[in-house]
Amino acid sequence: MSSVYVLEPPTKGKVIVNTTYGPLDIELWPKEAPKAVRNFVQLCLEGYYDNTIFHRIIKGFLVQGGDPTATGFGGESIYGGTFSDEFHSRLRFNHRGLVACANAGTPHSNSSQFFFTLDRCDWLDKKNTIFGKVK
Repeated sequence: MSSVYVLEPPTKGKVIVNTTYGPLDIELWPKEAPKAVRNFVQLCLEGYYDNTIFHRIIKGFLVQGGDPTATGFGGESIYGGTFSDEFHSRLRFNHRGLVACANAGTPHSNSSQFFFTLDRCDWLDKKNTIFGKVK
């Protein structure tokens, strides 16, 4: 007899991001990534992401947004600076649709930018904080 293992945790909230291509339903994992979820939700509530664009789109890899300057170098968190990474053993970049913090390429450099994956991205494990998924 085979066993089925659920790797992803249950979701505990949802944000709907309205885009020019329609809504994105994002389910959140606040237990596994509390700082990242709190930051994302608060910035959404404050209208921080209103009228921003997805400034980085790479076919088969990711779609990135959350930078009000649209340069890839802007953005700030609700914490008054960057915040620490939150890695969880059950969360891996093993399929498309995962939502994570974009960072500056160094540990603990998360701010307002986020991305969602378009495919499996194993090399991002333990480099970017996963905090939700596109439903």
